[in-house]
Amino acid sequence: MGTEEAPALTLIAENARYTRAVSVFPSLTPVCVSSIMTGAYPDAHRIPHLVWYHREQKRLVEYGSSFGAIRAAGMRQSILDAILNMSGEHLSQESSTVFERLEDAGLVTAAVNITCYRGRTRHRSTIPGVTRSALGPKRFFFYNLFESDQTGAPRAWTNRSGGTIDDYAAGVGRWLVTRDGFDFFVFYLSDYDYLSHAHGPDSPREGIARVDRALWSLVEAAGGPDEFLDRYAVLLCSDHGQTPVRHGATLQKHFRSVDGALVTASNRAGMVYRLDDCRLDVPELAARLDREPAADLVAYLDGEDIVLRRQGEEVRNGSLDGYPEARPRLAAALRNPNAGDVLVSAAPGYEFADLGGRHHAGGGSHGSLVAGDSEVPVLLAGVEGEPRSITDFASVVLSHFGV
Repeated sequence: MGTEEAPALTLIAENARYTRAVSVFPSLTPVCVSSIMTGAYPDAHRIPHLVWYHREQKRLVEYGSSFGAIRAAGMRQSILDAILNMSGEHLSQESSTVFERLEDAGLVTAAVNITCYRGRTRHRSTIPGVTRSALGPKRFFFYNLFESDQTGAPRAWTNRSGGTIDDYAAGVGRWLVTRDGFDFFVFYLSDYDYLSHAHGPDSPREGIARVDRALWSLVEAAGGPDEFLDRYAVLLCSDHGQTPVRHGATLQKHFRSVDGALVTASNRAGMVYRLDDCRLDVPELAARLDREPAADLVAYLDGEDIVLRRQGEEVRNGSLDGYPEARPRLAAALRNPNAGDVLVSAAPGYEFADLGGRHHAGGGSHGSLVAGDSEVPVLLAGVEGEPRSITDFASVVLSHFGV
């Protein structure tokens, strides 16, 4: 802040209120963005993790933990799940998105690159031969795969490590702002998360500079700082944090001899499903992780009660310092009908290997209940409200528009 690297962030901060909000659990992007766009916790919107077991269809759903994980789960199905099915089928119909509610009120919504995008307008893919359409906001841009308008933005996937994803978003945003083409716009920038995974959360200053360049493109398109702030209210946030990863761990090894136990793990959160043919009950499955150093907190439901274990001992009622809003976040995660029967939050410094055996040791990751993974910065310029959770962002936006 206050440097030549970050003029846009500095501009917004100087004209905004700063606060912090708590993410959901697991603090993984599909769960988080679904909570942001619906204002609901995972028990309501039904997205449980980056990778999960679809009980009705008896198959794995993998949204993109890594290329190796996508290959392990099935390339074609994983691509369909990430691009179309998450927002179109897996997201509960009972949880309306901000796009739907604002469009129902007659407002024009827009979004670039966010994976929870369900709206009221049907869009055909730009890819020849792809017949499935998607319901999104009126002005909808998703990594060149869906484009409601011809903007002249550069191609998104040319060089991910070089920042072309956010360059594409910036091109779209510039086009939209130049035309004042929306009432509400979700401007989603993911390159910083990518760099932080690779290099650790404290190292990629270039990632912040990229974010700022993308934001500054909107400021310039509006005609300058005064015009931008006069025209638009801004809610700037993250969907989760990141913490350093030093070790990778494999949860699956504890259940290889257990028929009917299925592990889905990625980043810093894992789940264990008890399938119909499993002879062990849920507490017995949880107990298998008692001596796993990577498993910081292990949780399951006993009726309506949450049972929480750490290092083989039950954690009774009381505060969990360093784990913001741990119990209500766990309750919402466990009561998601698509979640596993046992949920696992990783210990500091650890990450769980995904289906392809990949992890980010030496870099950064997120997903756990710890504060570093779970607390996010928030700047509000021209927006009323005091969001305490990322689930509050939707109501802040709706209230701003009088909806």
